[in-house]
Amino acid sequence: MRAFNRVATRTAVESAQSTLAALTVSVGTVGLAAAAARPGLLALVDQHAAAVRDSLDGDRRPLTAATLAGYAEGVRAAALEHGWAPPSGPVDWSEPDWLLTRLLAVCALARSLDRA
Repeated sequence: MRAFNRVATRTAVESAQSTLAALTVSVGTVGLAAAAARPGLLALVDQHAAAVRDSLDGDRRPLTAATLAGYAEGVRAAALEHGWAPPSGPVDWSEPDWLLTRLLAVCALARSLDRA
């Protein structure tokens, strides 16, 4: 039974990492570069990251790839249910919508996990 638990845990971790990698490719790489060049966007991303941390109880429990991936998937699914559509072209990071900013914050938090 222990071997199964290790495999299940490894699979869950790999799935979470895959979700975060896909999010980074679609939003994070360009968005984080834009935030580094735009102090206002960086401040906005920091505010969203703090809100994500709070909603995941991040000051009590360490954030993990699984919690961040689950959060991002939940936010995205709710947005899709309410008619949001992912951008079909490049994002205008001078005026990003709430959802893209929130997802970018998840990318920033995930990046901080990689550095820990």
